[in-house]
Amino acid sequence: MVALVQRVSNASVLVDGETTGAIDDGLLVLLGVREGDTEAECEWLVNKVANLRVFPDDDGRMDKSVLDIGGDVLVVPQFTLYGDVSGGHRPSFTNAAAPGPAEELYRDFVDRLSKSLGRDVPTGVFGAMMDVHLTNDGPVTLWIEK
Repeated sequence: MVALVQRVSNASVLVDGETTGAIDDGLLVLLGVREGDTEAECEWLVNKVANLRVFPDDDGRMDKSVLDIGGDVLVVPQFTLYGDVSGGHRPSFTNAAAPGPAEELYRDFVDRLSKSLGRDVPTGVFGAMMDVHLTNDGPVTLWIEK
């Protein structure tokens, strides 16, 4: 399971022109589920995202988490994170989990993160074509994979 995490000053996701999720200061998480991922990877990644210290403290050092600042997290499903282009120019997605198990772990990730943060987590729509808008703050972008 992989999360491409971006610290943002704002982010939103639209499906068919309608906003399905939006946040101000916080984290945008593009989430990919790999074939063979389990609840163990999901729980590890939730803990990592919720406690990731990428927000500035009073000295300007990255030492505060989204929990510390009361920020939000927008989670967008992104199976293309497991695209493999090693064999040519067209990506292969054989490493990505099948839609059924992937959606189940995606929803599990969102539910666990909501409990960890103590509030609802806005999301994209699994399997939909989405427009994702963001202002990357920093920029800070991290690839976190278990």
